[in-house]
Amino acid sequence: MSSLRRPEHVVRSIPDALSGARPAISFEFFPPKDDAGEALLWETIRRLEKTQPTFVSVTYGAGGTSRDRTIRVTDRIARETTMTPMAHLTCVGHSVTELRNIIGHYANGAVRNILALRGDPQGGLDQPWVSHPEGLDHAEQLVSLVRQLGPFTVGVAAFPDRHPESPSLDADAEVLVRKADAGAAFAITQFFFTTDAYLRLRDRVVARGRELPIIPGLMPVTNVRQLARMTELSGQPVPKDVSDRLEAVDGDPAAVREVGVQIATELAQSLLAEGAPGIHFITMNRSPATLQVWDNLGLEAAQWGAAAAVPDPVRS
Repeated sequence: MSSLRRPEHVVRSIPDALSGARPAISFEFFPPKDDAGEALLWETIRRLEKTQPTFVSVTYGAGGTSRDRTIRVTDRIARETTMTPMAHLTCVGHSVTELRNIIGHYANGAVRNILALRGDPQGGLDQPWVSHPEGLDHAEQLVSLVRQLGPFTVGVAAFPDRHPESPSLDADAEVLVRKADAGAAFAITQFFFTTDAYLRLRDRVVARGRELPIIPGLMPVTNVRQLARMTELSGQPVPKDVSDRLEAVDGDPAAVREVGVQIATELAQSLLAEGAPGIHFITMNRSPATLQVWDNLGLEAAQWGAAAAVPDPVRS
């Protein structure tokens, strides 16, 4: 492992960052498919950097090119920005040896926070999960592996509306507890639309004796077509009151986006009022709707005792 001293913002533990007075704000990006997409992503990253987020993450593409872009973008965020990066990692299509190599790359570099996921079935969400013959079956196994191989803080996924393969909300809570027992230090949820869903999950975990920070994931809806895709991804229908508000302005793109921002703002405000440690925005690599919600929440760093200006990027 490299002995170079790394900047504090790079190696900062996400759970430590959650303890500040300012609610945690984080942004999730996905690996671009080509160079043009990567350029667009970096425009978004630079705009969102000005908000001084608690951390940012890059989702994991299991395929070769997508995987390589995930690693490259995550490494570049660590080197060239002031933001704390978190790398996503899944079990999909990987042997344990391959997973060790990827984790080793991060251990030798500048990434110290990893989100450990089983991942979706390779054939799609409607297909059964099939593990690599020399791989792992469950996220808690990956949590243990990451913890063994470097000085990492490990996060995991949580599902307020029930995982598509789970028989019950109680079973989801049990899985989350097992991940915590394997070494997970925090969780980030799948997107959802009701505060009650988040509180049910949090209460179930607390009732099982775990004080695991659970960061709610939000994705502002910017077009009505997203609703069907969100239902497919979550395995749960979008609540009728949400779909009704958006469909009432269908055909007016600006109005749809405005309503989507309103819905996300209302949910974020409610969650923060209920003690959620922060909000994790699923950005789809675009900044305008996310920035509108952030602005509505009034979470400018200067208001919470942080420096108002973003310092020059630290390069190691």
